[in-house]
Amino acid sequence: MAKLTHNYLHKVSFEIFKAVGTPENECTIIANHLIAANLAGHDSHGVIQIPTYVDRVKNGDIVPGAPFEILKETESTLSIDGNWGFGFVITEKSMELLIQKAKNNHVASATIAHQSHIGRLTDYGLMASSQDLIAIVMADSGRTTKHVAPFGGREPRIGTNPICMSLPSNSEGPVYFDFATSAVAGNKIVVAAARNQQVQENLIIDAEGNMTTDPQEYMNGGAILPVGGPQGHKGYGLGFMVEVMTSLLTGLGFGHYPPGKHNDGVFIALFNPSAFQPIDKFKEEVTGIAQYMKTSKPAKGFKEVFYPGELEWRTSNLKRKQGIDIEDSTWNNIWTLVKELKLTDVLKQ
Repeated sequence: MAKLTHNYLHKVSFEIFKAVGTPENECTIIANHLIAANLAGHDSHGVIQIPTYVDRVKNGDIVPGAPFEILKETESTLSIDGNWGFGFVITEKSMELLIQKAKNNHVASATIAHQSHIGRLTDYGLMASSQDLIAIVMADSGRTTKHVAPFGGREPRIGTNPICMSLPSNSEGPVYFDFATSAVAGNKIVVAAARNQQVQENLIIDAEGNMTTDPQEYMNGGAILPVGGPQGHKGYGLGFMVEVMTSLLTGLGFGHYPPGKHNDGVFIALFNPSAFQPIDKFKEEVTGIAQYMKTSKPAKGFKEVFYPGELEWRTSNLKRKQGIDIEDSTWNNIWTLVKELKLTDVLKQ
């Protein structure tokens, strides 16, 4: 296990994507999102993704510098075609435009299609909440490989379909939630496999529909279960609705079609709290309810109660000081790319 600084990992990410033809401004955005995920403790969305993204660039599935195209626009809505650009770049620009619409009109929404993986939804939600707006962001992978079985089924039919909601507040750390509607994010299983670890029970099934904790069984034709365990119909229902908003409303379509390009369909809705309450009062009360949750006496096995988003914020602060742990298999894959792209001198530590 290697321990590396966030600044060095940012440089590694930047130089690799620059070397495969990505404009420098986009390299910075991509690296920002990848390293933010590692800092927050969500390594599944961090630098482990670099080789996958590079392969997609080489295959033409991701187009660095792709044009940002507005298909339809009203005072409060946007329909965006990313033309297969980097999802981090396309979604950031969409959010910037949408934030201004929400400030002007109190509500705003957007759909985005034909772009690559956008990483953690948190980053986009925080763009809005830092501007005193409430954000709801959801995403899916379009008509391509699916990973999640519907409740009661054993074959993959929908995506992991994450959803994020972020709130403005005066709390020291941001207040938000961001989770897959599946029992586990697909890339977290990839991380477990890279570390030769088993996953928790009741998260995945094998190709025959049997419960398993072995990531390899999932990769050999298995599926992820909806979030909720015995109450998985709730996660399935939520995932179904996200699928509709991000695959159908965007025009991507649905279905399990492995040859299809991975493309994150996205739906975003923003709300201006000042249309309902004075913004200062609202932020004060969000801060108050967050602190009220923390006053609950911890249950057995817990040391304290966190408000949503607090744990990731603490983890990020800690890793900025202590460094980020990267498993050997991931670092070996990245360093193979570094050598292939003749960047070893540039990236000497």
